[in-house]
Amino acid sequence: MSRASRSQLARVLADRFATAKDVPTLEHAITEYLLREKRVGELDSLLRDIAQIRADEGYVEADVVSAFPLTDAAEADAKDLLKSAYPDAKSIVLNERINSDVIGGMRLELANQQLDLSIRAKLNQFKQLTGATSERMAK
Repeated sequence: MSRASRSQLARVLADRFATAKDVPTLEHAITEYLLREKRVGELDSLLRDIAQIRADEGYVEADVVSAFPLTDAAEADAKDLLKSAYPDAKSIVLNERINSDVIGGMRLELANQQLDLSIRAKLNQFKQLTGATSERMAK
């Protein structure tokens, strides 16, 4: 019997999660399958594939990483950005994660993409720009 591709497996699992009544039991069964088939190394990719399938179907889930808890306005801004990227979204779920390295602003992380609006990213970009400018001025 041939082994299912990761994309085939992701499609089946996305469908099962969409209709699951007992998610913990489903998660346990998936874990057992991946262990038995020696495919545990595919877990992260499989989860990203499932999240992308769900987003394509209108169920968008994103991690919002910020230095501080989101204000209502920041949460609304994040949802607005996601609505513009996924205009047909039926549901948008934000999972908030606090990370002081962000300094300020936020980073939206989706299945296969990231939008970095953090102060850390802006400082790094400024550092790169000023480094390039300094090198040109030195010549």
